[in-house]
This record gives sequence, C-alpha cells and structure tokens, in this order.
Amino acid sequence: MKKTIALVTGGYSGESVISYQSADTILKNTDTQKWDCYLIDIHPDGWFHKTANGEKIEIDKNDFSLLINGSKINFDAVLVGLHGTPGEDGKLQGYFDCLGIPYTSCDAATSALTFNKRYTVAVAAFAGIHVAKSMHLFKGDGTTALQISQTLQMPVFVKPNNGGSSIGMSKVLDMAHLPAALERAFKEDNQVLVEEFIEGREFTIGVFRSKGRIITLPITEIISKKEFFDFEAKYQGASEEITPAKIDGVMADNINATAQKIYELFNCKGIVRIDFIYNAKQNHPFMLEINTVPGQSAASIVPQQVQAMGWSLKEFYTALIEESLNLK
Repeated sequence: MKKTIALVTGGYSGESVISYQSADTILKNTDTQKWDCYLIDIHPDGWFHKTANGEKIEIDKNDFSLLINGSKINFDAVLVGLHGTPGEDGKLQGYFDCLGIPYTSCDAATSALTFNKRYTVAVAAFAGIHVAKSMHLFKGDGTTALQISQTLQMPVFVKPNNGGSSIGMSKVLDMAHLPAALERAFKEDNQVLVEEFIEGREFTIGVFRSKGRIITLPITEIISKKEFFDFEAKYQGASEEITPAKIDGVMADNINATAQKIYELFNCKGIVRIDFIYNAKQNHPFMLEINTVPGQSAASIVPQQVQAMGWSLKEFYTALIEESLNLK
C-alpha cells in the first residue's frame, strides 16, 4: 500500500522563492508508484494544499491533516523542501515531533543549532573541526568597525547569523567598507557573524544517511564569478560548479572524512550540504556552514551530485523518505 507524503514548501522568509523551485524538482522526481505526494504551501497567510482545479484547502494544524471531498488525509511522513524559517530552523520539526510525524530533515535541536552560524562554528571548533576566526555581533551592542579591524585580519565576510542563500552577506576588503556591510547584514537579522577570510579553494559536499549508512556525495568545487558564492552565484548562474571536483585523493579523503565527522557530531538526519574552504598550506578543510535543507532546484548542487554518483533523483528522494520512516 502506498504511503501518503506531504512535501512542505514556501516559508516566511526571502528564501521562499528557492523553496518553491526546490519543491518543483522534488515533486517531478517523486516515485508515484510508491508515494502519494501532496504539496503543502507553508505561507504567512496560511498552510494549504492547492488541488488540480486550483482550490486551496487549509491544513488542519491540530493534526496536520487535509479534508478533501469529505475524506480526511493523514500523512505518513513529511518531505522537507522549505528553506529558511520555519522549515530550516527547527520550528516545523518541533511541531512534527509533537504530532509524531516523521520527516526527512535534521531534528529540531540540530536544525535550530545549525541555523545559528555562530553556534555552529563554536560547536565544530570545540570538536576539533577547523573554522575561521570570527566575531559574533548583536544589533545595538556598539561594536565599531575599528574594534572589528583590531580583532580580525582583513578581508572578512559579514553575514546575518541566521538565514541562508547568502542573503545579506558581503565580503569586506578594508575597514572603510565595514559599516555598510554591517548595515546590510543587520537588515536581515539582529545578529551578525564577521569571519576572517580563508585563502583556498571552495568545496561543498552533500551527506545523507540511507539504510543506516552515512553516504557522502561527489564533491563539488565552486568557482564563483563574483567575490564569493553569493545569491546570484548560487541561483543565477554566476559561478562554475565542477562535479566531481578535480582534486587528488588526499584532499578528497580529508573533505569526505571531515564531512562525515560533522554529520555525526551534529546528529544530522536526511540530506545536508556542508561548505568548506580547503587551505593548501595547512592541508585541511575549514568548515564554513552546514545547510540542513539544501537547495533542490534545477540549479542546485545536491541534484548535480546525486546524478554524478549514478543515482536518479527519484531513487534519492525515495531513499530519504524510506530512511525517515525507518527512524520512526
């Protein structure tokens, strides 16, 4: 008997546009022989499913169910395709935990922790993972550009502490441009992370668990046409993404081993994507971020890596759903 799956998309942030693109890819590659999949839009105006004739049907939030033509539909699992809040910061995960509905992403605690960039690098550093030196700023705390330049070596990256898709992020080459970068980041969040620039090549790798085994996808090297891998580079073609990356075995082994260690350290579930800078002089990767709901759009990296591994996206999404059901 087929299981009934909710594919959640949308969200309450500027990343909702990416969520809809991801959901489109996932929906097109869901195995309809195994799953009855319903697209659920989590929107500030309400949570609803749109039928084939365009009718919007509200979700009953008491038990996350639908009532269609007098028939109640309960979901066996949730496929999380919602970037930003509330799908990537643990809020939806906590809600589904209360209802006992399994889902394909990290749990509430891991999602909330990794959504906070400062807490993520602090936990990683404590476990011996290499990370950039950084400062954690709060809106109104009075930290000046001079204080930052005296603590960190230029250039630096200035980014909202919570959020993704590089929205509000800047690379700053000198102290004179710090105030504008801070203002931009604080428009997106009341906390900001300022990190020292790390010289090296940029890589990213998808990691997931299937049948109890942690699997690393082929590594992608990112060569941005911009100063860094920003929103335009990620989603509008302003970067070259080489999958699999053209690197030697030692470098590949270091990245794979570090990615697996991070996945286990943070108790990750489902598919995550981990970003690194590989510093050749020190011969090890520096972790940048953990993306617990990585993009699944046609332009996104994880679908490229899945195909480079020799899997179809249909096989991949089936594996994610099956793993979530096995963990119930």
